[in-house]
Amino acid sequence: MQKTVSQAPGLHRASLKKLHELDAALELMYYGWRGMTLLADQYLETVGLSRPHHRILYVVARRPDISIGALIEVLGISKQALNRPLGLLLERKLVAAKRSPEQHRSKLLRLTAAGQRIEQRASDHERKVLREAFDRVGAPGTAAWMAVMGAIADDN
Repeated sequence: MQKTVSQAPGLHRASLKKLHELDAALELMYYGWRGMTLLADQYLETVGLSRPHHRILYVVARRPDISIGALIEVLGISKQALNRPLGLLLERKLVAAKRSPEQHRSKLLRLTAAGQRIEQRASDHERKVLREAFDRVGAPGTAAWMAVMGAIADDN
């Protein structure tokens, strides 16, 4: 079931009162994120998943055999916050877990073929939005965006 948006993404920001000089940047971050993830989230909804599931799939796809502890660290969330979405991914056989040969109490995670397909399709939606935006702003705009996002990410 796809949600419909009553207005085009971004139109809402024009009507918000600015309470601080950085509010316009915050709004662009919020609406930019929404615009980048909108189609991916709609796709995920069709397969019974959501943004937290995609974040897990994204990381596990890029770090096969990641431990649960390392996944928690990469995502910056608590074990409790990981429990429900990871449980569903394991239950639906999108992620497989095996015992670590070195540490038998530790589980190592990797995507199944079905998990890989879902992660790739959701991420493809987001990459398409980024590619189109980067093509519009050119190399200098892309480099500036990467620098700003890198500075924000490095501070966390």
